[in-house]
Amino acid sequence: MGRESEKPGRARPTPLVGREDLLAGARDQLDRGGSVLVHGPAGIGKSAVLRALAAEHAATAHTVLRCSATESESHLPFLALADLLGLVAADVADRLPAAQRTALESALTGRGESTLERDGLALRLAVLSTLRALAARGPVLIVADDLQWLDPASTELLGFAARRLGDMPIRMLCAARTGSDPRGPEHDRFLRATPPDTLAVRVGPLSRAQTAELLARRGFGALPRSTVRDIHRTSGGNPLFALELGRALAENPVPPGPGEPLPVPTSLRALVLNRLEALSAEARRTLLVASAGARPTTALLHAAGRENAEAEIARAAALGLLVTDRDSPGVRFTHPLISAALYAEADPEERRSAHAALSTAASDPIERARHLALATEGTDPRVAERLGEAAAAARERGAPSVAAGLGLLAARHTPPDAEPGPSVWRLQAAEDALIAGETDLARDLARQVLADASAPAERVRAWIVVIESAGHALGEVDAAYPQALADAGEDPRLLALVHYQLAWRATIYEGDFAEARQEAARAASLAERAGDRRTELMALAFQAQAETLMGHPDAPATIKRAMREPQDPRVACDHNGVGAARFRWLIMSDRLAEARTTISALLREVRRRGMVESEVHFLRGLAETELRAGHCARALDLARESLRLARDTGIGQAAAAMFTSLAEAAGGDVERAGALAREAVSRAEDHGDQVYLSRALGALGHAQLVAGDAAGAVRSLRRVRDLEEQLGVTDPARGRWHGDLAEALVRVGEPAEAQRLVDVTRVRASALGRESVLAVLDRAEALARAARGDVDGAVRQLSSARDRLGRLGYGLEEARAVYALAGLRGRRPGAASYEEAARLFRRCRAVPWLRQAEAQPVAEPGTPTAVRAGVSPGAEALGGLAATERQVAALVMEGATNREIAARLFISVKTVEATLTRVYRKLGIRSRVDIVRLAAARRAE
Repeated sequence: MGRESEKPGRARPTPLVGREDLLAGARDQLDRGGSVLVHGPAGIGKSAVLRALAAEHAATAHTVLRCSATESESHLPFLALADLLGLVAADVADRLPAAQRTALESALTGRGESTLERDGLALRLAVLSTLRALAARGPVLIVADDLQWLDPASTELLGFAARRLGDMPIRMLCAARTGSDPRGPEHDRFLRATPPDTLAVRVGPLSRAQTAELLARRGFGALPRSTVRDIHRTSGGNPLFALELGRALAENPVPPGPGEPLPVPTSLRALVLNRLEALSAEARRTLLVASAGARPTTALLHAAGRENAEAEIARAAALGLLVTDRDSPGVRFTHPLISAALYAEADPEERRSAHAALSTAASDPIERARHLALATEGTDPRVAERLGEAAAAARERGAPSVAAGLGLLAARHTPPDAEPGPSVWRLQAAEDALIAGETDLARDLARQVLADASAPAERVRAWIVVIESAGHALGEVDAAYPQALADAGEDPRLLALVHYQLAWRATIYEGDFAEARQEAARAASLAERAGDRRTELMALAFQAQAETLMGHPDAPATIKRAMREPQDPRVACDHNGVGAARFRWLIMSDRLAEARTTISALLREVRRRGMVESEVHFLRGLAETELRAGHCARALDLARESLRLARDTGIGQAAAAMFTSLAEAAGGDVERAGALAREAVSRAEDHGDQVYLSRALGALGHAQLVAGDAAGAVRSLRRVRDLEEQLGVTDPARGRWHGDLAEALVRVGEPAEAQRLVDVTRVRASALGRESVLAVLDRAEALARAARGDVDGAVRQLSSARDRLGRLGYGLEEARAVYALAGLRGRRPGAASYEEAARLFRRCRAVPWLRQAEAQPVAEPGTPTAVRAGVSPGAEALGGLAATERQVAALVMEGATNREIAARLFISVKTVEATLTRVYRKLGIRSRVDIVRLAAARRAE
């Protein structure tokens, strides 16, 4: 417990991982004078959230009262009350009636025999009177952690007072442990101890990416991504559990092998397994079999020899170890950690026995093979063969991660002198891991193969895994290329594989599209000579991509070559395959409907096959298609999904951040757009990736332009122009930055440079038939013409550009043309209106642009604002507010709260508050009541 004087400002502690939205809602509630109950299961981070909120809001309180109980103290009456009021009761005791003062003193000091039964009313009124007396001096903040351990007497007294606080400046900030049901009876019990309008905030599990960030912040960032995935799955996203598992793994010098459990530390085993003591030995064996199974059911347990499975499951469910569902035959542990701890607690012989039973009971051949391997000690060629067959089946089902795990088990059970040997299985597992997005595991396995293998084919494949696992950071593996060429020798099939990788190196690391095209063509020729159709198709697809970006006239012909039969299904849907090349050509040729159909089909197929890297790329491709079409909200959702997946897997993070920046600038938050673009620039510069550096700078320039920083946009986009000249990119449909740069140049007073840029770009766009680029260039040129004084010509050109963009289906670009037309209204009446631009931006859900349009004055420039007789200046000014200000004011007149206004206008509460502040200033008033009075004055006219 403590008291603090009110201080200006608010201290912000170190940000909590993954709790931004939760904290924002709680802050909003507390800022309005409300109370908050933070709840959730053990270890989920309730106390951390409570501490963060308390640290921020303590400075705004005159008095801060704190209590935190433990389970061992929960039987001691009035202990929590003593924590809360023990040091402040004496300060206000003289304001309490004698009976209340005596009862409270007896309860707080333990002297006397005060009880709720004996002095109930006096004690209840004493607590309420004390809080009222404290509130009379200034705002009070009550912080109560672990509400579930508060002694019943203190809980009852606190609840009595909380229900009667009314409008007093007293806020409660509490945390309580609740179970799996977010609306269970315990939740309601805790709410009864808080004011009636308390906001209940449930703290949920962290995502995989958030778990990785938390581990990295706590010093466990060196753990492989595959291990982080296992930690997240086992912990269920619980931060306490995840950190304990991460600590155990970091302290364990030997990481767990395939099929082996994570090392569950003793602290967590005790936390989740103490209820097992109430189970019989046979029931524990049944749960062990369930923990070893992938999808355990009662039928599976019976088949595995557990005759009394139903009764044992019912007993475990009664103890809170299992969750049962009448509509489902599945057996599910209440938390993944219970299953992991139970498995880790068993000795090796017990585990092998469980797997042996499941190896015959499981119906799925993949599961049977896995259990057979885990039940077998030492090497066994027959087991390895079964595992190889199971891995192939998993690969075909679209489960490359499962295939990788089975391949590792096959390598473990393969004798060193067998054919195929352990290296073959490890290499296949590495390639499967690469497809599944587990790049660190793939790289480690490839390095193991290179240490053991001597066959050229195995070594070249391993080098390629090492190269591809580096992603765009090819500078880190530059030494691998000459070694791969040396291992390839004169074999055209192996040389084709290496030259295909050299094509990527030329693009990303050297930024030379011409050389990349030559390397791809060489790879295609070598692969054709070797009869390797798969590599030939990949190389042709790459060649087509390079030619498309270069504006090379051979691009359509190369795409046709790549689409000839025979085809390889995996190449057809690979993110570097012919399907992706055709999509890129379609979207750059303004064939948006075909592009959407193509990329949607590709996305469905790679999801079916479990090709995670391709999924990241195709999500971004579909988002790009939606953005071009002006479906900004849909594009933003897809871009954010791609970014989450990229961060989860570590694949394509720069590209995902780059495109999400464009989507945020169109339909989300401009500040976030700038931050993501800077992140993409930083990643590309760190990796030496010239290709994505130009794209990232283009995104940054666009975000700066939308944010109103024209000078910054010019600096960024000039760099893009220089980079693309070095790269040999001549197709302006590649990055579509030219119109933005021209517009930014006009804004900074450089219309002549803008015109030169438009002239050069128009020649290239006309030669390639890029209609949408030409229309955007017309929009930019019109602004340059207007800057030179040719307003009539600018209006005609903008009107034409608007119509062409509308016909092509570029909704957002069409709206931007209308917005530019509206800007010329003052110099040519009737050109367009900001209301029309706002309507189009609203249709696109282009939030940043919509806010700009709505912020413009409603009245025509130069329109006189005569004050009519009998109408107050403030009432007249209502008609001259910006669009958003008028909307907010109108909703205030209807009696809407700030939160209701925010929901109806799709803006934040803070934006509503800021808008109201501007309204007050413009109208010369001080409150919402004054707005209502002005409205009444207008109606009375």
